[in-house]
Amino acid sequence: MDTFKALVATRGDGGTRIAWSELTDADLMPGDVDVRITHTTINYKDGLALTGKAPIIRKFPLIPGIDFAGTVIRSGHKDFTAGDGVILNGWGVGETHSGGYSQMARVNGDWLVKRPQGLSAAESMAIGTAGYTAMLCILALEAHDVRPGSGPVLVTGAAGGVGSIAVSVLSKLGHEVWGSTGRAEEAPYLRGLGCSEIIPREELSGPAKPLGRERWTGAVDVAGSHTLANVLSMTRYGGTVAATGLAQGMDLPGSVAPFILRGVTLAGVDSVMCPKPRREKAWARLATDLDKTKLAAVTVTRPVEDVMALAPEILAGKVRGRIVLEVA
Repeated sequence: MDTFKALVATRGDGGTRIAWSELTDADLMPGDVDVRITHTTINYKDGLALTGKAPIIRKFPLIPGIDFAGTVIRSGHKDFTAGDGVILNGWGVGETHSGGYSQMARVNGDWLVKRPQGLSAAESMAIGTAGYTAMLCILALEAHDVRPGSGPVLVTGAAGGVGSIAVSVLSKLGHEVWGSTGRAEEAPYLRGLGCSEIIPREELSGPAKPLGRERWTGAVDVAGSHTLANVLSMTRYGGTVAATGLAQGMDLPGSVAPFILRGVTLAGVDSVMCPKPRREKAWARLATDLDKTKLAAVTVTRPVEDVMALAPEILAGKVRGRIVLEVA
């Protein structure tokens, strides 16, 4: 491909500008693997980057997009050859290294994961960083012995990207799943994914008591702030909460009481710099533990050119489930 199209963020005297441009190989950043991108997606972090609501993009010029799937067309890395289907999530792509809103990418092969058998490129981006992060949270719960039958597992932001995949996988694994959402109209959608109980977001979004009534054995939290403090205060003795988001805030205005009186574990989950073996485990589990019928139910497909219009919608909580962006 002599030239390719990409969404490029540039910075000048007038501030940051993001626009589609035609580029050549000379515009690609350093790396030992070239990938022809076929699919990407939009995550909350992408919404922050594209709207300028947070300084996600830290190098200019840069192609945004923290996820992509595609096919290797050239490789100098021992693990990849031309024709391999690959996935990339995180590693600073879309922040300090050009990312997924492009027809081409050149990246470090250590950042790539081979697409598992049984997952198409489109399905891998229906999962995306959101679903991969959800699986990392489930692995964290399992590592602390949260098992089917041990008690309910709560998922906050249940109608969002991380939440939808977490509910789907937990349900398939046999857990009793409770979902928290601020959109009451999404209750039928969440029950279809596997939620047995729906908790209004306002029940968890106010100031937390040091200890509340014990309600769930495990939780996946994407909100932080008061929501996470409430989730911790109502976690059963010996339970675990996997925290991976800050939709409500970065603060944690809670108490040490759940930790020292109930032995609750707070497990932090990072998807960006997660070591490759854990990534590969998460993707292998997603290929087997995620119901593809449910994945299709939470997925909408759009052309990548729609990404700028989608950015404010995902920040406003108007996006349900996952969006796959096709790269023409």
